[in-house]
Formats: sequence, structure tokens, C-alpha cells
Amino acid sequence: MRRSPPRRTKTFGAIATILDEVERSTIDAATGGYVAAIHARNVHEAIRTVRERDVKAVLVSPRCVSRADVANVARLAQEFPGVPLVAVLSHHRGDYSERLLQLGNSGVHTMVDLSKRDGWKRLRTMVVREATNLSNQILAATFDALQAPTSGTRHFFETLVGRAPRMPAARTLIAQFDVPASTLISRFFRAGLPSPKRYLAAVRLTYAASLMRVEGLSLGDVAYRLDFSSPQSFSRHIRTATGMTGTEFRERVTFRSALRDFTERLILPFRATFRTFHPF
Repeated sequence: MRRSPPRRTKTFGAIATILDEVERSTIDAATGGYVAAIHARNVHEAIRTVRERDVKAVLVSPRCVSRADVANVARLAQEFPGVPLVAVLSHHRGDYSERLLQLGNSGVHTMVDLSKRDGWKRLRTMVVREATNLSNQILAATFDALQAPTSGTRHFFETLVGRAPRMPAARTLIAQFDVPASTLISRFFRAGLPSPKRYLAAVRLTYAASLMRVEGLSLGDVAYRLDFSSPQSFSRHIRTATGMTGTEFRERVTFRSALRDFTERLILPFRATFRTFHPF
């Protein structure tokens, strides 16, 4: 009897905050523990957090942003357009209206009033929602190409896509499964499938293509986000996989083109095999 794949543990994201002590202490109640809150002392720290971490949103309190900080908020909005900025209002004060207007002109287009009855619920929905994140987009394209995979195949790709950004080595990925590495690799080989290492490399390139389009991220920042040992290691990986330099990859490859290449090379030609393949 084949063993069922182990139950998948949900991986939660993170948010960055620029909040006061009282607001920090209550933010976990808003998110219900679904995301990790990384508290920045100022806008400069928040920018560094967004550059280094995959955050779902940045929460900004008008009481923690001075007039001089507004320009840095605008910089954050311009350099990281894919990360929503949310103004959080826990109580009202006369000068907050002017600061909220300044934040709105700087790219903070959403405001949540936590003093209102539905404020916490709205904030929770906003920061927990994951329908548009990269991993779900990659998985949607993968399963659309697979059409009718076995449960083991689904588990393999769900784990692969979810863990790929922080797992540069195939052996680390394979360790997530309840099967010896040699056994899993052998099953892929006997089925005539590309190796787990090739799948991991392709998915990581898809994440890289998305990150490289973010204006605020340097090549070194992307290497850090994808857990490469150095920017040079990341550049060598790109050169080996694509024949391009890091700069050429950034200019030529989009997230959509990388995702299309992944499905066309590594999924569609093996669709029939995946319908009967049991990796575990």
C-alpha cells in the first residue's frame, strides 16, 4: 500500500510595520497569527526590511511618520510598487488628517481605521490574503499544465513552489519529504522525468525573474532574498542555467516568460507521466 503524502504545513508570510508600541502590541490580534510582523523603528528600516524580506504589506501609522519622513514613504512606494502601503489609524487626533493626506500623496492609498468596529477584520483580510502572491501564480500555472496529476505529484509541486525561494539546494528540498533522497531521485529517473534539482532550479529562476523586475532590488538583494551565498554565486547560477549575465537576465526575462518556459520545458512534455507518477 502506498503511503499518503504527509500533511502539508502552511507557510505564512510577513508584514513590515512602522507603528508605535501600543499598535505593535495589538497587531498580532489583527492578523490572528497568520503573518509575522517585522517592526521597524523608522521608514529607513522598513525599506531595508522590504528589500530583504518577502513582505505582504507595510503598515504605517501617521503618528510614527514625521513630515520629513514623507519623502521616504514616497520612495518606498516608488521602488516597491508590488508591496501595498496601508495607513493604520488606531485613534484620532487633529493633526492626523494632514499627515494622512501627505501619506496619500506619497503612495499610501489604503487606510484602515482600527477604532471602527470592522477595522481589525478589514486589516486581517488585507494582510492575510494570498490570492495574488507569486507562489500561487506559479502553482496555478503548474497545475493547469499538469491537468490531472496524482496526489503525490501535487504534494511534490506544492512543497517545491512554496519552499523554493529559501532552498537553493535540492537535498534541502528533498529532506522535506518522508522518503530517502536516493529513492526519490531514482523514482524520477526511472519514470523518465527531469531530476528534482532541475525543477528546483527552474522554479527559483521564475522567482528571480519576478524579483529582478523590482526597481528597488539590486542583484545582491535578489541573491539574498533567494538565499544564495553571494551575488557572484547567483550570477553564476543564472549564467549556467540561461547563458545570460545577471544584467541580461534582468533586461530580457520577465516573470511571465520564465513561468512559461518552466511549464513548456518541464511540465507539458511529461504531463502523461505525472498522471500515474507516485514519487512517495
